[in-house]
Amino acid sequence: MHKRETFKIVAIMIVVLAVIVINALIFTKKSPSILDIPETQEAKKPVPDFSVYTDVKQKKAAFFDYLRPEVEKQNSYILTLRHYVQTLYRKAITDEPLSDDDIEKLDWLEEEYRVKSSHPLNMRLLDLLDKIDILPVELVLVQAANESAWGTSRFARKGYNFFGLWCFSKGCGFVPSRRNEGASHEVAKFDSLSRATYTYMRNLNRHDAYEDLREIRSRLRANQIPITGVALAEGLMNYSERGAAYVDELQTMIRFNEEYLTQ
Repeated sequence: MHKRETFKIVAIMIVVLAVIVINALIFTKKSPSILDIPETQEAKKPVPDFSVYTDVKQKKAAFFDYLRPEVEKQNSYILTLRHYVQTLYRKAITDEPLSDDDIEKLDWLEEEYRVKSSHPLNMRLLDLLDKIDILPVELVLVQAANESAWGTSRFARKGYNFFGLWCFSKGCGFVPSRRNEGASHEVAKFDSLSRATYTYMRNLNRHDAYEDLREIRSRLRANQIPITGVALAEGLMNYSERGAAYVDELQTMIRFNEEYLTQ
């Protein structure tokens, strides 16, 4: 009987210690940083086979419904970053010193969005605010449809690349079948829809080729005018060799597919 009671006491103590350890792990777990790019398990699921749709309306609806939640999620994340930079800017203009944590995050943002760290702090923060901003959902969706042949290209199906993004190191993606002689680029491959969408949106927000897009967006914000896909498409002249014809096509797609884009 004595041994049995001792065993019970030891067992209870082990359970109590286990609960303490588990709680400690839960409550000391590092909280997510605003610099953690949002990714979900849902975004790693295989891309739906959009080629099975014979009805054009059903195909368009399915395509946009698949991509829209991810685009909205990444825009929400961009706004989180933007609000943080606005907080830093308010500190800067009132001469409030930045914390070590602020400086660490600022260093990451400057590298991520290609802002020159040699510039004065206020100028760097304004540059970040110019670059860290939303992209209209309708613009992202029609570009994805245009670049991926409505999700049927092998780059979209096998690498989540709905946006025709290139990469430049050997083995980073797919070798295009019609690559010009002497060219070394590949079509980028991603491990999730989240990563692909984030990279595409960051590309438009930081690359010199899309400075016009950002200027259009800044003017709209300054004048409190809605930021629309039709307006920002004007800044995508350099996205395709087709130039103005490409921009016209995107704007036409936005207008023609309005019933699917506004759901």
